[in-house]
Amino acid sequence: MAAGLKVLFVSSEVAPFAKTGGLADVAGSLPKYLQALGHDVRVVMPKYRQVASSGADLKQTGMTVYCNIVERTVSANVLESRLGGSVPIYFIEQDRYFDREGLYGTSVGDYEDNAERFIFFSKAVVALCEEMSWQPDVIHCNDWQTGLIPAYLSILYRDSEFWGRVGTLFTVHNLAYQGQFWHLDLPMTGLPWDVFTPEGLEFYGKINLLKSGIVFSHVINTVSKRYAQEIQSQEMGHGLDGVLRARAADLYGVINGVDYSVWSPDADRLLPVTYSAKNPSGKRKCKEALLRAFNLDVDLDRPLIGMVGRLVAQKGFDILAEVIDEIVGSDVSFVLLGTGDERYESMFKNLHSEFPGRAGVSIAFDNKTAHLIEAGSDIFLMPSRYEPCGLNQLYSLRYGTVPVVRATGGLDDTIEDYDETHGTGTGFKFEPYTGDALLACVRRAMEIYKDKKAWSSIVGRGMAADFSWDRAAKEYEKLYRKALSKMGRGVPV
Repeated sequence: MAAGLKVLFVSSEVAPFAKTGGLADVAGSLPKYLQALGHDVRVVMPKYRQVASSGADLKQTGMTVYCNIVERTVSANVLESRLGGSVPIYFIEQDRYFDREGLYGTSVGDYEDNAERFIFFSKAVVALCEEMSWQPDVIHCNDWQTGLIPAYLSILYRDSEFWGRVGTLFTVHNLAYQGQFWHLDLPMTGLPWDVFTPEGLEFYGKINLLKSGIVFSHVINTVSKRYAQEIQSQEMGHGLDGVLRARAADLYGVINGVDYSVWSPDADRLLPVTYSAKNPSGKRKCKEALLRAFNLDVDLDRPLIGMVGRLVAQKGFDILAEVIDEIVGSDVSFVLLGTGDERYESMFKNLHSEFPGRAGVSIAFDNKTAHLIEAGSDIFLMPSRYEPCGLNQLYSLRYGTVPVVRATGGLDDTIEDYDETHGTGTGFKFEPYTGDALLACVRRAMEIYKDKKAWSSIVGRGMAADFSWDRAAKEYEKLYRKALSKMGRGVPV
């Protein structure tokens, strides 16, 4: 058996301590499963105000790190807790940067000093390892907020005895968010100006921290195989497709996992009734509870379509807007939970008024309601323009809720389209990004819903699918060893 690795997992957000999206869920789950494989995993994140209000048991470590920001020296205390009760997680406490209302900004927009905040965080991560005298085998960086770390190791610490043999993996969770800043912020990084080139950090006259991670990491991955291919195209490359094609030999796709201790109907403590594939009767009771929660007509035979997510165009709400009246105007019930762009919030509020008793809308986010929608819906709708991985379709499979998705990114990788001839498939997919294609796919699902035997078989295959973190953690383990092999290191013994 191969010896365990020392892995430093660096993320700007980690559930349950602080969260804005799916990155936090990954960072809150993957390290625990890596530890279970025998690796020495430690996590680092900023200590935001949200961390302090999360109820986490934080302890002072007595360690302080010091980082140069141009001509200033900025210090930070280091606190510690445990992720999942066993994985050490360290918090960089610098209130000037992190004691704020939001993680990256407010409803008005991003914080103007985000470059300085995450330059400091990246430097603090490097300083922390030296302060602890803990030398990782691999640093696993995530998204633009950590993109400078591979550059530091590759450029500033290349000949360092401490850092010279450390491998780096950089995970792109969503290529659309790149951390682009004014070029005159470069001196704060401490990197020389000769990295400000098209082959380095320069991106249309700005510095690009996501590009830094892509260019300087030993291995790169994103969160599905299809998305790893899509982002190498001009259409979905957000200006970085050429850079990604140049690194194609080192670019991999790994589907995110699901923590089934949290997202499984047989163990979900947030549901009014639990159920399983062997004993599915509770799902019908959850459907009734969901309809009542949204003050809808309690018609349990009418198909119920659910949605949870950010109300933005990326998630397909622009094409849904074209056909939502036709969908809800047919014999279905519809519930939605989410917040986002004002135009979509208004659209769904009007939908609720237009179809009382049939359309339920909650412009908010509530975890308990999200679980109830997964359990009580018959169909879960995800018509995304692009979707790096997606988690709700994976939750839906386990809850016996049939996904209707666009065939893009992780949605395409994880959902098998229903084939009536062969009796296979776990959901329904469409490819053209149009309202007509979406409507046709929903109508197809609703027609099959009438065939209880066929529908039950789709549900059963979905509930049996395994997207656990055990599988994903083993894939990441392989990527860590690929990173080490690029450093000329074999499996540590």
